[in-house]
Amino acid sequence: MMLSKRVMISVLPCLLVLAGCCDKQKNEKQTKPEEVPAMKGKVKLMTLDPAHFHASLVQKFMYDQVDPVVHVYAPEGDELQEHLKRVESYNTRAENPTKWQEKVYTGPDFLEKMVKEKPGNVVVISGNNAKKTKYIMACIEAGLNVLADKPMAIVPDDYVLLKKAFEVAKVKGLFLYDIMTERSEITTLLQKELSHIPDIFGTLENGTPEKPAVTKESVHHYFKYVSGKPLKRPAWFFDVNQQGEAIVDVTTHLVDLVQWECFPEQTLDCEKDVEIISARRWITKITSEQFKKATLLDNYPDYLKKDVGADNVLNVYGNGEFIFKLKGVYAKASVMWNFEAPPGTLDTHYSIMRGSKADIVIRQGKEQNYKPTLYVEKKSAVPDEEFEKILKAGITKLNAAYPGVDMKKADKIWEIIIPDKYKVGHEAHFAEVTKRYLEFLAEGKMPAWEVPNMIVKYYTITKAYEKSR
Repeated sequence: MMLSKRVMISVLPCLLVLAGCCDKQKNEKQTKPEEVPAMKGKVKLMTLDPAHFHASLVQKFMYDQVDPVVHVYAPEGDELQEHLKRVESYNTRAENPTKWQEKVYTGPDFLEKMVKEKPGNVVVISGNNAKKTKYIMACIEAGLNVLADKPMAIVPDDYVLLKKAFEVAKVKGLFLYDIMTERSEITTLLQKELSHIPDIFGTLENGTPEKPAVTKESVHHYFKYVSGKPLKRPAWFFDVNQQGEAIVDVTTHLVDLVQWECFPEQTLDCEKDVEIISARRWITKITSEQFKKATLLDNYPDYLKKDVGADNVLNVYGNGEFIFKLKGVYAKASVMWNFEAPPGTLDTHYSIMRGSKADIVIRQGKEQNYKPTLYVEKKSAVPDEEFEKILKAGITKLNAAYPGVDMKKADKIWEIIIPDKYKVGHEAHFAEVTKRYLEFLAEGKMPAWEVPNMIVKYYTITKAYEKSR
Protein backbone atom coordinates (compact mmCIF):
# COMPACT_ATOMS: atom_id res chain seq x y z
CA MET A 1 0.00 0.00 0.00
CA MET A 2 1.92 3.02 -1.20
CA LEU A 3 0.14 5.85 0.39
CA SER A 4 2.60 8.28 1.67
CA LYS A 5 5.87 8.56 3.05
CA ARG A 6 6.69 10.07 6.31
CA VAL A 7 6.72 8.29 9.54
CA MET A 8 7.02 11.54 11.29
CA ILE A 9 3.61 12.58 10.37
CA SER A 10 2.10 10.38 12.86
CA VAL A 11 2.08 13.01 15.46
CA LEU A 12 -0.13 15.49 13.96
CA PRO A 13 -3.67 16.14 14.90
CA CYS A 14 -2.57 18.43 17.50
CA LEU A 15 -4.39 21.37 18.13
CA LEU A 16 -7.77 21.36 17.01
CA VAL A 17 -10.01 21.11 19.89
CA LEU A 18 -9.98 21.75 23.52
CA ALA A 19 -7.48 23.50 25.59
CA GLY A 20 -7.29 21.92 28.95
CA CYS A 21 -6.91 18.30 29.76
CA CYS A 22 -9.60 17.94 32.27
CA ASP A 23 -12.00 20.58 31.14
CA LYS A 24 -14.99 18.59 32.32
CA GLN A 25 -16.50 18.21 28.93
CA LYS A 26 -19.59 16.27 28.17
CA ASN A 27 -19.12 12.66 27.27
CA GLU A 28 -21.75 12.43 24.60
CA LYS A 29 -20.84 11.73 21.00
CA GLN A 30 -19.35 14.72 19.26
CA THR A 31 -18.95 14.68 15.52
CA LYS A 32 -18.66 18.36 14.70
CA PRO A 33 -15.05 19.03 13.75
CA GLU A 34 -12.97 21.86 15.11
CA GLU A 35 -11.75 24.07 12.28
CA VAL A 36 -8.60 26.06 11.56
CA PRO A 37 -7.50 27.80 8.36
CA ALA A 38 -6.97 25.24 5.62
CA MET A 39 -3.36 24.98 4.49
CA LYS A 40 -2.86 26.48 1.05
CA GLY A 41 -0.26 25.12 -1.33
CA LYS A 42 2.34 22.47 -0.56
CA VAL A 43 3.07 21.03 2.83
CA LYS A 44 6.75 21.71 3.53
CA LEU A 45 8.31 19.37 6.02
CA MET A 46 11.02 20.01 8.56
CA THR A 47 12.58 17.19 10.57
CA LEU A 48 13.82 18.06 14.05
CA ASP A 49 16.59 16.02 15.70
CA PRO A 50 15.58 12.66 14.12
CA ALA A 51 17.12 10.34 16.70
CA HIS A 52 14.54 7.55 16.22
CA PHE A 53 13.98 5.57 13.03
CA HIS A 54 10.27 6.46 12.92
CA ALA A 55 11.25 9.88 11.58
CA SER A 56 12.56 8.30 8.38
CA LEU A 57 9.52 6.03 8.03
CA VAL A 58 7.40 9.12 7.48
CA GLN A 59 9.43 9.55 4.30
CA LYS A 60 9.26 5.97 3.07
CA PHE A 61 6.75 7.11 0.44
CA MET A 62 6.03 10.34 -1.44
CA TYR A 63 2.86 12.41 -1.12
CA ASP A 64 1.42 14.67 -3.82
CA GLN A 65 0.62 17.31 -1.21
CA VAL A 66 4.18 17.40 0.21
CA ASP A 67 7.13 19.30 -1.23
CA PRO A 68 10.08 16.94 -1.92
CA VAL A 69 12.53 19.30 -0.20
CA VAL A 70 12.79 18.51 3.51
CA HIS A 71 14.81 20.69 5.88
CA VAL A 72 16.54 18.78 8.67
CA TYR A 73 17.75 20.51 11.83
CA ALA A 74 19.76 18.31 14.16
CA PRO A 75 23.02 17.92 16.05
CA GLU A 76 25.77 16.22 14.09
CA GLY A 77 26.27 12.57 14.95
CA ASP A 78 25.46 8.95 14.16
CA GLU A 79 21.72 9.36 14.73
CA LEU A 80 21.45 12.02 12.05
CA GLN A 81 23.59 9.99 9.65
CA GLU A 82 21.47 6.88 10.19
CA HIS A 83 18.35 8.93 9.43
CA LEU A 84 19.83 10.31 6.21
CA LYS A 85 21.00 6.85 5.13
CA ARG A 86 17.51 5.44 5.51
CA VAL A 87 15.96 8.27 3.51
CA GLU A 88 18.60 7.80 0.83
CA SER A 89 17.82 4.07 0.71
CA TYR A 90 14.21 4.97 -0.12
CA ASN A 91 15.43 7.32 -2.85
CA THR A 92 17.65 4.67 -4.44
CA ARG A 93 15.52 1.53 -4.14
CA ALA A 94 14.59 -0.21 -7.38
CA GLU A 95 10.83 -0.29 -6.81
CA ASN A 96 8.90 2.95 -6.38
CA PRO A 97 11.90 5.10 -5.40
CA THR A 98 11.24 8.33 -3.54
CA LYS A 99 12.63 11.74 -4.51
CA TRP A 100 13.34 13.47 -1.23
CA GLN A 101 15.89 16.25 -1.12
CA GLU A 102 17.33 16.64 2.39
CA LYS A 103 18.65 20.09 3.32
CA VAL A 104 20.60 19.68 6.55
CA TYR A 105 21.69 22.13 9.25
CA THR A 106 23.81 20.75 12.10
CA GLY A 107 24.91 23.73 14.16
CA PRO A 108 24.60 23.60 17.98
CA ASP A 109 21.78 26.15 17.68
CA PHE A 110 19.74 23.85 15.39
CA LEU A 111 16.47 24.38 17.27
CA GLU A 112 16.80 28.17 17.44
CA LYS A 113 17.85 28.21 13.78
CA MET A 114 14.79 26.23 12.73
CA VAL A 115 12.22 28.36 14.57
CA LYS A 116 13.90 31.50 13.23
CA GLU A 117 14.17 30.43 9.58
CA LYS A 118 10.96 28.35 9.36
CA PRO A 119 11.50 27.05 5.81
CA GLY A 120 8.56 24.69 6.27
CA ASN A 121 5.14 24.58 7.89
CA VAL A 122 5.06 21.10 9.47
CA VAL A 123 7.67 19.72 11.86
CA VAL A 124 8.21 15.99 12.25
CA ILE A 125 9.57 15.02 15.66
CA SER A 126 10.78 11.52 16.50
CA GLY A 127 13.70 11.03 18.83
CA ASN A 128 14.84 11.32 22.42
CA ASN A 129 11.64 11.43 24.44
CA ALA A 130 13.14 13.46 27.28
CA LYS A 131 13.43 16.37 24.83
CA LYS A 132 10.25 15.81 22.86
CA THR A 133 7.68 17.80 24.84
CA LYS A 134 9.98 20.84 24.96
CA TYR A 135 10.59 20.53 21.21
CA ILE A 136 6.83 20.37 20.63
CA MET A 137 6.21 23.47 22.71
CA ALA A 138 8.97 25.43 20.95
CA CYS A 139 7.53 24.55 17.54
CA ILE A 140 3.96 25.42 18.49
CA GLU A 141 5.01 28.74 19.98
CA ALA A 142 6.83 29.47 16.71
CA GLY A 143 3.60 28.91 14.77
CA LEU A 144 4.48 25.52 13.29
CA ASN A 145 2.26 22.46 12.90
CA VAL A 146 3.66 19.33 14.55
CA LEU A 147 3.45 15.66 13.68
CA ALA A 148 5.11 13.81 16.54
CA ASP A 149 6.00 10.24 17.22
CA LYS A 150 4.69 8.78 20.44
CA PRO A 151 5.06 9.31 23.33
CA MET A 152 4.67 13.08 23.50
CA ALA A 153 5.07 13.00 27.31
CA ILE A 154 6.90 10.50 29.54
CA VAL A 155 6.65 12.06 33.03
CA PRO A 156 3.94 14.11 34.76
CA ASP A 157 5.79 17.41 34.22
CA ASP A 158 5.84 16.70 30.47
CA TYR A 159 2.10 16.17 30.57
CA VAL A 160 1.55 19.60 32.08
CA LEU A 161 3.66 21.18 29.32
CA LEU A 162 1.88 19.15 26.65
CA LYS A 163 -1.51 20.43 27.83
CA LYS A 164 -0.16 23.95 27.49
CA ALA A 165 1.08 23.17 23.97
CA PHE A 166 -2.43 22.08 22.98
CA GLU A 167 -3.84 25.32 24.40
CA VAL A 168 -1.36 27.43 22.44
CA ALA A 169 -1.95 25.38 19.28
CA LYS A 170 -5.67 26.02 19.48
CA VAL A 171 -5.16 29.77 19.85
CA LYS A 172 -2.71 29.85 16.94
CA GLY A 173 -4.79 27.60 14.67
CA LEU A 174 -2.25 24.77 14.43
CA PHE A 175 -2.45 21.00 14.24
CA LEU A 176 -0.55 18.98 16.85
CA TYR A 177 -0.98 15.24 16.36
CA ASP A 178 0.71 12.04 17.46
CA ILE A 179 1.32 9.08 15.18
CA MET A 180 -1.06 6.30 16.11
CA THR A 181 -0.12 3.64 13.56
CA GLU A 182 -2.00 0.83 15.27
CA ARG A 183 -5.35 2.27 14.24
CA SER A 184 -4.37 1.24 10.69
CA GLU A 185 -3.60 -2.42 11.50
CA ILE A 186 -6.23 -4.55 9.78
CA THR A 187 -7.03 -7.00 12.61
CA THR A 188 -7.52 -4.04 14.97
CA LEU A 189 -9.74 -2.26 12.44
CA LEU A 190 -11.93 -5.33 12.06
CA GLN A 191 -11.96 -6.00 15.82
CA LYS A 192 -13.38 -2.52 16.26
CA GLU A 193 -15.97 -3.00 13.50
CA LEU A 194 -17.15 -6.37 14.83
CA SER A 195 -17.42 -5.08 18.39
CA HIS A 196 -20.00 -2.55 17.21
CA ILE A 197 -22.32 -5.10 15.61
CA PRO A 198 -24.74 -5.86 18.48
CA ASP A 199 -26.08 -9.10 16.95
CA ILE A 200 -22.55 -10.53 17.04
CA PHE A 201 -20.84 -8.89 20.00
CA GLY A 202 -23.75 -7.86 22.18
CA THR A 203 -22.64 -5.08 24.52
CA LEU A 204 -19.20 -4.42 25.95
CA GLU A 205 -18.83 -5.92 29.41
CA ASN A 206 -17.70 -3.72 32.30
CA GLY A 207 -15.26 -6.38 33.49
CA THR A 208 -13.40 -6.49 36.81
CA PRO A 209 -9.81 -5.77 37.91
CA GLU A 210 -9.17 -9.53 37.81
CA LYS A 211 -10.84 -9.99 34.41
CA PRO A 212 -10.84 -6.69 32.51
CA ALA A 213 -13.33 -6.21 29.69
CA VAL A 214 -10.49 -5.15 27.42
CA THR A 215 -6.91 -6.40 27.57
CA LYS A 216 -4.14 -5.30 25.25
CA GLU A 217 -0.65 -6.78 25.49
CA SER A 218 2.34 -5.87 23.36
CA VAL A 219 5.75 -7.56 23.14
CA HIS A 220 8.65 -5.65 21.57
CA HIS A 221 12.35 -6.26 20.98
CA TYR A 222 15.45 -4.12 21.35
CA PHE A 223 17.19 -5.78 18.40
CA LYS A 224 15.17 -5.92 15.19
CA TYR A 225 15.27 -5.30 11.45
CA VAL A 226 13.82 -2.15 9.85
CA SER A 227 13.46 -1.79 6.08
CA GLY A 228 15.33 -5.08 5.77
CA LYS A 229 18.42 -4.00 7.73
CA PRO A 230 19.52 -4.45 11.37
CA LEU A 231 18.35 -1.49 13.41
CA LYS A 232 21.10 0.39 15.23
CA ARG A 233 19.67 1.62 18.52
CA PRO A 234 21.06 4.78 20.13
CA ALA A 235 22.46 4.08 23.59
CA TRP A 236 19.96 6.48 25.17
CA PHE A 237 17.16 4.16 24.05
CA PHE A 238 18.13 1.95 27.00
CA ASP A 239 17.91 4.83 29.49
CA VAL A 240 14.35 5.18 30.78
CA ASN A 241 15.08 8.80 31.73
CA GLN A 242 15.46 9.54 28.02
CA GLN A 243 13.33 6.92 26.26
CA GLY A 244 10.69 6.61 28.95
CA GLU A 245 9.58 3.51 30.78
CA ALA A 246 7.37 0.98 29.02
CA ILE A 247 4.40 2.20 31.02
CA VAL A 248 4.50 5.58 29.23
CA ASP A 249 5.85 4.51 25.85
CA VAL A 250 4.16 1.72 23.88
CA THR A 251 1.15 1.97 26.18
CA THR A 252 0.21 5.16 24.33
CA HIS A 253 -0.87 2.89 21.46
CA LEU A 254 -2.74 0.52 23.75
CA VAL A 255 -4.65 3.22 25.62
CA ASP A 256 -5.41 4.95 22.33
CA LEU A 257 -6.91 1.73 20.98
CA VAL A 258 -9.04 1.20 24.09
CA GLN A 259 -10.45 4.72 23.69
CA TRP A 260 -10.87 4.47 19.92
CA GLU A 261 -12.42 0.98 19.81
CA CYS A 262 -14.65 1.13 22.89
CA PHE A 263 -15.86 4.72 22.67
CA PRO A 264 -15.50 5.82 19.03
CA GLU A 265 -16.10 9.50 18.28
CA GLN A 266 -16.82 10.25 21.93
CA THR A 267 -15.07 13.09 23.72
CA LEU A 268 -13.56 11.76 26.94
CA ASP A 269 -12.82 13.59 30.19
CA CYS A 270 -9.80 13.00 32.42
CA GLU A 271 -11.41 13.60 35.80
CA LYS A 272 -14.81 12.04 35.15
CA ASP A 273 -13.91 9.07 32.95
CA VAL A 274 -10.46 7.78 34.04
CA GLU A 275 -9.38 5.91 37.18
CA ILE A 276 -6.05 4.09 37.58
CA ILE A 277 -6.62 0.90 39.60
CA SER A 278 -3.11 -0.58 39.77
CA ALA A 279 0.24 -0.33 38.01
CA ARG A 280 3.61 -2.08 38.14
CA ARG A 281 6.94 -2.16 36.30
CA TRP A 282 9.77 -4.67 36.04
CA ILE A 283 13.22 -5.09 34.53
CA THR A 284 14.63 -6.50 31.30
CA LYS A 285 18.25 -7.61 31.63
CA ILE A 286 20.59 -6.74 28.74
CA THR A 287 24.07 -8.27 28.65
CA SER A 288 27.06 -6.27 27.46
CA GLU A 289 27.20 -8.48 24.33
CA GLN A 290 23.55 -7.78 23.54
CA PHE A 291 24.04 -4.07 24.15
CA LYS A 292 26.93 -4.05 21.67
CA LYS A 293 24.86 -5.95 19.09
CA ALA A 294 22.06 -3.41 19.31
CA THR A 295 24.12 -0.21 19.52
CA LEU A 296 27.51 -1.19 18.02
CA LEU A 297 29.12 0.35 21.13
CA ASP A 298 31.82 -1.47 23.10
CA ASN A 299 30.95 0.06 26.46
CA TYR A 300 28.00 1.47 28.37
CA PRO A 301 27.96 5.29 28.39
CA ASP A 302 28.25 6.99 31.77
CA TYR A 303 24.54 7.81 32.02
CA LEU A 304 23.69 4.07 31.91
CA LYS A 305 26.14 2.98 34.59
CA LYS A 306 23.56 3.72 37.28
CA ASP A 307 21.57 0.80 35.85
CA VAL A 308 24.46 -1.68 35.50
CA GLY A 309 24.76 -4.43 38.11
CA ALA A 310 27.87 -6.05 39.56
CA ASP A 311 27.56 -8.72 36.86
CA ASN A 312 27.94 -6.00 34.18
CA VAL A 313 24.34 -6.60 33.07
CA LEU A 314 22.18 -3.58 32.22
CA ASN A 315 18.85 -3.46 34.05
CA VAL A 316 16.22 -1.62 32.04
CA TYR A 317 12.66 -0.95 33.24
CA GLY A 318 11.45 -2.13 29.87
CA ASN A 319 8.24 -3.73 31.13
CA GLY A 320 5.09 -2.32 32.63
CA GLU A 321 1.36 -2.84 32.94
CA PHE A 322 -1.60 -1.12 34.49
CA ILE A 323 -5.31 -1.65 34.98
CA PHE A 324 -7.61 1.33 34.61
CA LYS A 325 -11.28 2.17 34.30
CA LEU A 326 -12.54 4.20 31.36
CA LYS A 327 -16.18 5.26 31.58
CA GLY A 328 -16.79 2.37 33.98
CA VAL A 329 -15.08 -0.26 31.80
CA TYR A 330 -12.04 -2.07 33.22
CA ALA A 331 -9.09 -2.26 30.81
CA LYS A 332 -5.54 -3.57 31.04
CA ALA A 333 -2.48 -2.34 29.09
CA SER A 334 0.68 -4.43 29.25
CA VAL A 335 4.03 -3.97 27.49
CA MET A 336 7.08 -6.22 27.56
CA TRP A 337 10.48 -5.71 25.97
CA ASN A 338 12.74 -8.69 25.23
CA PHE A 339 16.11 -8.39 23.57
CA GLU A 340 15.44 -10.23 20.31
CA ALA A 341 12.51 -12.08 18.78
CA PRO A 342 12.84 -15.78 17.92
CA PRO A 343 13.85 -16.43 14.29
CA GLY A 344 11.02 -15.72 11.87
CA THR A 345 8.98 -13.72 14.36
CA LEU A 346 8.36 -10.04 15.01
CA ASP A 347 6.88 -7.84 17.71
CA THR A 348 3.59 -9.34 18.84
CA HIS A 349 0.19 -8.11 19.97
CA TYR A 350 -2.65 -9.70 21.94
CA SER A 351 -6.03 -8.06 22.34
CA ILE A 352 -9.40 -9.14 23.66
CA MET A 353 -12.70 -7.28 23.84
CA ARG A 354 -15.31 -9.10 25.95
CA GLY A 355 -18.91 -8.77 24.82
CA SER A 356 -22.14 -10.15 26.23
CA LYS A 357 -22.59 -12.45 23.20
CA ALA A 358 -19.01 -13.01 21.99
CA ASP A 359 -15.40 -12.08 22.58
CA ILE A 360 -13.39 -10.55 19.73
CA VAL A 361 -9.76 -11.64 20.07
CA ILE A 362 -6.46 -10.95 18.28
CA ARG A 363 -3.75 -13.58 18.82
CA GLN A 364 -0.23 -13.64 17.41
CA GLY A 365 1.49 -16.69 18.89
CA LYS A 366 3.13 -19.83 17.56
CA GLU A 367 -0.23 -21.31 16.51
CA GLN A 368 -0.78 -18.23 14.32
CA ASN A 369 2.77 -18.40 12.89
CA TYR A 370 3.36 -15.17 14.81
CA LYS A 371 1.00 -13.31 12.48
CA PRO A 372 -1.86 -11.31 14.01
CA THR A 373 -5.05 -13.33 13.60
CA LEU A 374 -8.60 -12.29 14.48
CA TYR A 375 -11.16 -14.59 16.10
CA VAL A 376 -14.79 -14.40 17.19
CA GLU A 377 -15.49 -16.62 20.21
CA LYS A 378 -19.19 -17.25 20.88
CA LYS A 379 -20.42 -16.99 24.48
CA SER A 380 -24.20 -16.87 24.09
CA ALA A 381 -26.55 -19.87 24.17
CA VAL A 382 -27.48 -19.25 20.54
CA PRO A 383 -26.93 -22.49 18.53
CA ASP A 384 -23.73 -22.51 16.50
CA GLU A 385 -25.59 -22.71 13.19
CA GLU A 386 -27.69 -19.66 14.01
CA PHE A 387 -24.71 -17.68 15.33
CA GLU A 388 -22.73 -18.51 12.19
CA LYS A 389 -25.53 -17.05 10.05
CA ILE A 390 -25.49 -13.89 12.18
CA LEU A 391 -21.71 -13.64 11.89
CA LYS A 392 -21.87 -14.23 8.12
CA ALA A 393 -24.37 -11.39 7.78
CA GLY A 394 -22.03 -9.11 9.69
CA ILE A 395 -19.08 -10.09 7.52
CA THR A 396 -21.17 -9.41 4.41
CA LYS A 397 -21.77 -5.87 5.65
CA LEU A 398 -18.04 -5.44 6.31
CA ASN A 399 -17.31 -6.47 2.72
CA ALA A 400 -18.62 -3.10 1.56
CA ALA A 401 -15.53 -1.49 3.06
CA TYR A 402 -13.26 -4.56 3.13
CA PRO A 403 -13.96 -6.75 0.08
CA GLY A 404 -12.74 -10.32 0.42
CA VAL A 405 -12.90 -10.61 4.20
CA ASP A 406 -14.40 -13.99 5.14
CA MET A 407 -14.64 -16.48 8.04
CA LYS A 408 -14.09 -20.13 8.91
CA LYS A 409 -15.19 -22.19 11.91
CA ALA A 410 -13.20 -24.31 14.35
CA ASP A 411 -15.26 -25.65 17.27
CA LYS A 412 -17.04 -22.65 18.81
CA ILE A 413 -14.46 -20.22 17.44
CA TRP A 414 -14.56 -18.48 14.09
CA GLU A 415 -11.39 -17.17 12.47
CA ILE A 416 -11.78 -14.04 10.35
CA ILE A 417 -10.02 -14.61 7.06
CA ILE A 418 -8.27 -11.46 5.88
CA PRO A 419 -6.81 -11.14 2.36
CA ASP A 420 -3.09 -10.39 2.17
CA LYS A 421 -3.75 -7.08 0.40
CA TYR A 422 -4.78 -5.60 3.76
CA LYS A 423 -1.66 -6.85 5.58
CA VAL A 424 0.61 -4.00 4.56
CA GLY A 425 2.90 -4.07 7.61
CA HIS A 426 3.83 -1.64 10.37
CA GLU A 427 6.10 0.55 8.25
CA ALA A 428 3.33 1.26 5.72
CA HIS A 429 1.03 2.37 8.53
CA PHE A 430 3.13 5.50 8.95
CA ALA A 431 2.12 6.53 5.45
CA GLU A 432 -1.52 5.93 6.30
CA VAL A 433 -1.31 8.14 9.38
CA THR A 434 0.50 10.76 7.34
CA LYS A 435 -2.15 10.73 4.66
CA ARG A 436 -4.81 11.21 7.31
CA TYR A 437 -2.89 14.14 8.80
CA LEU A 438 -2.43 15.74 5.40
CA GLU A 439 -6.19 15.59 4.93
CA PHE A 440 -6.64 17.45 8.22
CA LEU A 441 -4.29 20.16 7.00
CA ALA A 442 -5.89 20.43 3.58
CA GLU A 443 -9.41 20.65 5.01
CA GLY A 444 -8.49 22.77 8.01
CA LYS A 445 -10.40 20.48 10.36
CA MET A 446 -10.18 17.28 12.31
CA PRO A 447 -12.70 15.32 14.39
CA ALA A 448 -13.66 17.19 17.56
CA TRP A 449 -12.73 14.26 19.81
CA GLU A 450 -9.12 13.83 18.63
CA VAL A 451 -7.39 16.48 20.74
CA PRO A 452 -9.30 15.99 24.00
CA ASN A 453 -8.78 12.25 23.71
CA MET A 454 -5.04 12.70 23.14
CA ILE A 455 -5.00 14.73 26.34
CA VAL A 456 -6.91 11.98 28.18
CA LYS A 457 -4.47 9.39 26.82
CA TYR A 458 -1.39 11.17 28.18
CA TYR A 459 -3.20 11.88 31.44
CA THR A 460 -3.85 8.13 31.75
CA ILE A 461 -0.30 6.95 31.09
CA THR A 462 1.37 9.56 33.30
CA LYS A 463 -1.06 8.78 36.13
CA ALA A 464 -0.19 5.10 35.68
CA TYR A 465 3.51 6.07 35.82
CA GLU A 466 2.87 7.73 39.18
CA LYS A 467 0.86 4.75 40.43
CA SER A 468 3.64 2.29 39.50
CA ARG A 469 5.87 4.06 42.01
